[in-house]
Amino acid sequence: MMTVTSLNTKIKSLLEATFMHIMVEGEVAQVTYASSGHLYFTLKDDRSALKCVMWKSSAAKLKFALTKGEHVVIEGSIGVYTPRGEYQCITTHVEPYGQGALAVAFEQLKTKLKTKGYFDAHNKKELPRYPSKLVLVTAVGSAALQDMLKVAQKRWSAVEITVIDVLVQGERAAGEIAGAIAYADGLGVDMIVIGRGGGSAEDLWAFNEESVADAIYAATTPVISAVGHEVDTLISDFVADLRAPTPSAAMEMILPDGNELCYMLDERSTQFDRRMAQVLSQKSQQIQGLHAELSRFSLSNRLEALQRQFVGLASDFGQTMQYRVAQFSAMPLPLSARLDDTMRLILRKASQELESTHSRFSLANPQKQSREAWAQLNRGGRKIALDEIETGEVFDLVTDRIKAHVKMLEKKAIRG
Repeated sequence: MMTVTSLNTKIKSLLEATFMHIMVEGEVAQVTYASSGHLYFTLKDDRSALKCVMWKSSAAKLKFALTKGEHVVIEGSIGVYTPRGEYQCITTHVEPYGQGALAVAFEQLKTKLKTKGYFDAHNKKELPRYPSKLVLVTAVGSAALQDMLKVAQKRWSAVEITVIDVLVQGERAAGEIAGAIAYADGLGVDMIVIGRGGGSAEDLWAFNEESVADAIYAATTPVISAVGHEVDTLISDFVADLRAPTPSAAMEMILPDGNELCYMLDERSTQFDRRMAQVLSQKSQQIQGLHAELSRFSLSNRLEALQRQFVGLASDFGQTMQYRVAQFSAMPLPLSARLDDTMRLILRKASQELESTHSRFSLANPQKQSREAWAQLNRGGRKIALDEIETGEVFDLVTDRIKAHVKMLEKKAIRG
């Protein structure tokens, strides 16, 4: 006869030795994620159920979230808990039935991030047209990095490039990539490019991790995802502000072609010079026309003409007076004396008239009038008289230095 403990011990030894490595297919009935990191679930079919546990070390490697009702294939061994006489499957690996775990994990995370708005177009940041500083988050020494640097040198050698070396595959790659994006975001650069060459789904998986997606979404600097080949589509492609099919294609997309830009600038410069020459020629002709018109109507020219006329009249007057004096000088003395008195009187009157004429001429000088509160009345750019302006009408008062826009409030006739 055996005790309960000895029986359970024998069963434990038998089961664990017999079922050291098993694969079981079934539907997930219950799932519990423990705070310790362990994962407890039940696998069932239409007639029975199997308790399963996945320890923290194995659960951490699970690529997708295990959910109730999911059809899976588990891999592990049978373990017996002797004190209660219970057995369970110690699970080391879980695979979705009929499809890969990575595919399921990809779709699960894609759905989750889409719901959170990570893929929304209005969250995409605008890329600068002529970037001056870039950060490349990739593996130093990789072919992808060399391709990107060659394209950058060929297209836009003026750009300053900083390379942050990270692992691009493996368990630690996602953490390094996410950390590099956060660090680069604080460098004040124009854009961040995360990239690597092609590979298997497992090789590229770091760019499908949620931590990388969070880092891209949180960055204030535009991020370009340039991972794998054109056929590869990753979570980073959906979250990034721009998806490039390859690393080298990313540089062609974000950097301007320096040669093409030079050709364009030369063409624009030629067009500008030609247009400026046309404008300057037109303006020069306009200035010449205005100068000629100003000369015709210039007050100074009119005053010069009046001054010449005045000088001519004065000269004629002087010659006439000299002739008269010569005539009267030959007359007898009494008559000559009277003529002298008469001539002096005439000269004095003429001098007074000359002074009066000079004063009126000076007063008629617009420059002097401007200094003594003189102003010209204009309406619509045309000179007018005060009599032409009606009450309430708006007109301009113009001096040689000031133009005032005024309104006639009241108009009265002054009777002398």
